[in-house]
Amino acid sequence: MKNTFGIALTLTIFGESHGEYIGAVLDGLAPGIKIDREYINARLAERRPSGKISTARVEADEYIIASGEFEGYTTGAPLTVLIPNTNKKSKDYSTLKTTPRPSHADYTAECKYHGFQDYRGGGHFSGRITAALVAAGAILRSALISKGIKIGSHIVELHGASDRRFEDYERDIDSLLGKSFPTLTDSAEENMRREAEKAAAMGDSVGGILETAIIGVPAGVGEPWFDTLESMLAHALFSVPAVKGVEFGAGFAFADMYGSEANDPFTIKDGGVVTVTNNNGGINGGITNGMPILLSTVIKPTPSIFKEQATVDLTEGKNTVLKLEGRHDPCIIHRARAVVDAMCAIVIADMLTARFGTDYLASGDKK
Repeated sequence: MKNTFGIALTLTIFGESHGEYIGAVLDGLAPGIKIDREYINARLAERRPSGKISTARVEADEYIIASGEFEGYTTGAPLTVLIPNTNKKSKDYSTLKTTPRPSHADYTAECKYHGFQDYRGGGHFSGRITAALVAAGAILRSALISKGIKIGSHIVELHGASDRRFEDYERDIDSLLGKSFPTLTDSAEENMRREAEKAAAMGDSVGGILETAIIGVPAGVGEPWFDTLESMLAHALFSVPAVKGVEFGAGFAFADMYGSEANDPFTIKDGGVVTVTNNNGGINGGITNGMPILLSTVIKPTPSIFKEQATVDLTEGKNTVLKLEGRHDPCIIHRARAVVDAMCAIVIADMLTARFGTDYLASGDKK
């Protein structure tokens, strides 16, 4: 398995949905980054299930920082976050060892790991592992904020219901903090919740699109060709369970534009270079141009649904029908936004470390 991501600053994840612990290791961190536990807790709360559009499996996510922290600051050594799994019902998954769930990783895991994989709750493929990503990402996100860099995502579309796009970036990003259902308008939340609840009542699920803005990243961050900022962000985001599409700026809408419409003209504002429009999402040639980085991420409908679905019995080699039991989300996009924010923070922190050196993210506080 390949469980490590990053260049100058690396993230390694481990654990299974129904194992004793899940966790993450950050290596390459600057010494002197303040560990803000209140901030970490708030970001974990954004990922946690809530209400009738989420799974009934609710974990406390009482994490342990087992290494790399001393007296409230990073030491520069590898930082390890451990999160215990305390709310497990493994018997709900006993039939799934031989009858893979459609659109899950059950069958592909069987093909790759030959029956030795932990299938309970999806094992290492489970979205449960993202709690560790969020905790690790929160440490980096807090450090980025100290450098004037902010990240925020909202649900811009969910099964036909839509929200407005980002307008006042900083104000909009700040308004999303702490929201269990991240929209920029109350009417969008109401309409989207209604769609998710309707799907839940039918034993079905819905997906949607997240719009993410990253502000404050200086121009000149990223590499041409294989380590472009777009390619690194896309790599990280496609590692998140249920992500099936990523676009930057205008994205696929470029297909309907002339070059004169798609280009972002340059101008001088307040003594600095800016673009008049931002169709390219703040990135040119794989490198930041100083404008807000804009991207959208498609989250597919949760594949765990309570309708009968066609599958196969791997032991007997015949067709069969599966009807799931257990605890599942009819909608995960409101929880996935915390993971998308965390992965963006991890990539931006890595690219800044590569560009400016390890100490760039240090708080500079004196103990």
